[in-house]
Amino acid sequence: MHGRKIDSLALDNYQRAARVVLANHLVTRTYPDRIALPLIRRWATELREDLVELFGYRLEVTETTARVFPIIDRLDAGKPARTPADRLFDRRRYAYLALCIAALGRAGDQITLSELADQVAAYAGRVDGLELSTDRAADRDAFVDAVGWLTHRGALTLADGDAGGWASDPEAGEALYDIDRPVVFALFRPPRALQHLHSVRGLLTEEASAATGPAHAPTAADLARRVRRALVERPVVYLADLTPEERPVLGQDRIVADVELFTGLRAERRAEGVALIDTSGRLSDIRFPSTGTLAQVGLLLAGEIADRVLDIDNPVPRRPGAPEAGAALAAQLDGAIPESTVFAPLAELRALDDFPAQSDSASDGDTDEAEPVEATYPLVDSAWVRETVQALTDRYGATFAAQWQADVPGLTTEVVALLERLRLVQAVDDGLLVLPALARYRGAVVTVRAKRTEELFVTAADTYGSDSTGTEGN
Repeated sequence: MHGRKIDSLALDNYQRAARVVLANHLVTRTYPDRIALPLIRRWATELREDLVELFGYRLEVTETTARVFPIIDRLDAGKPARTPADRLFDRRRYAYLALCIAALGRAGDQITLSELADQVAAYAGRVDGLELSTDRAADRDAFVDAVGWLTHRGALTLADGDAGGWASDPEAGEALYDIDRPVVFALFRPPRALQHLHSVRGLLTEEASAATGPAHAPTAADLARRVRRALVERPVVYLADLTPEERPVLGQDRIVADVELFTGLRAERRAEGVALIDTSGRLSDIRFPSTGTLAQVGLLLAGEIADRVLDIDNPVPRRPGAPEAGAALAAQLDGAIPESTVFAPLAELRALDDFPAQSDSASDGDTDEAEPVEATYPLVDSAWVRETVQALTDRYGATFAAQWQADVPGLTTEVVALLERLRLVQAVDDGLLVLPALARYRGAVVTVRAKRTEELFVTAADTYGSDSTGTEGN
């Protein structure tokens, strides 16, 4: 690994490059900023070799782009595309984005927004249940969001006009874009031909390997790369997330130390698993604790949940963890595959195994296969969560963003989604299962500054986030 050979004075610079490339699988001259690409190009050789050795990732670097081709071990709904205004993409926006990339791949050096809309509308008309009508404001807004996503990453550069004006009135407004063809081609590079997939799970490592050859037992190097990938791709790696073969690997000091040296992050170990703490904020797609109403209320709620669980006078019930969400997500995605076209009938989905979150043998790195002990987690019911967020709003609501002061149910939903994405809780039908990492935020201290009562200031030790990156990291 090159990190061990790099001079200590240059190591911090190399680690910054590593965090950027893990957090942004596509880096261009302007995305995520103008200094990212020169930084990666400086360390291209070392990054390329270390990414292959540690994670099995491939890195391609050109004069205008740097592209990481990751290996996906499981589906993750926690890293959605977002609009420039930070709204989540819906199915229509994803569809328009894919069709925009297809249209731009056949375009020249420039294109107007109306021309691109016409091409996307023509493509959309061939897909059952999808259309782009420029007469409908909702369609125009969704299309402009897809174009904005491409513009933010440098695939398109506004040369003249205004996309907002076109969205308001396509008869009066127009926009002209320069097309960066290398970025367009770098955006869509699937590991397999999509027309040959029976299921979205064919994009995953294990399924893709099975499709290309006979199955074989993973080697020690394979297991080590899987665990390292988990460490940089998930906010917390619980033993429950791993297969029986992978669990002992997580307990090996060398595996975690390699990731710490490569990224410059600090590992926080617990009996239940490992989290990488990103104090730099350059690998995490979510900073937590952070500013903003959702992050602040999330930290307050985490502290309240921890106090509730630790209240020995009013013990909460315990329950086994819910099944892996990946199977349900795969079923939803597979349900959208157009069976009447080039795709073959959907294959039967293989159910994901449920593994215990913790057992004594797993924590100690013992590989003997004893009878698994099913872990249970504290359960706080939905009514208590709603009442607690309401109480927090009553107490601190004057410091919240205006949109949340009058929408406590919406605030509750968004805050719970944030904690779930950070893998601090797991939502079930009747409440929240409290995962071990939430204990990190017990005893949060709240300070409200009198001169700026529109903000709520929360103090905490470290920044704890989840990856983005397509990768997004920890």
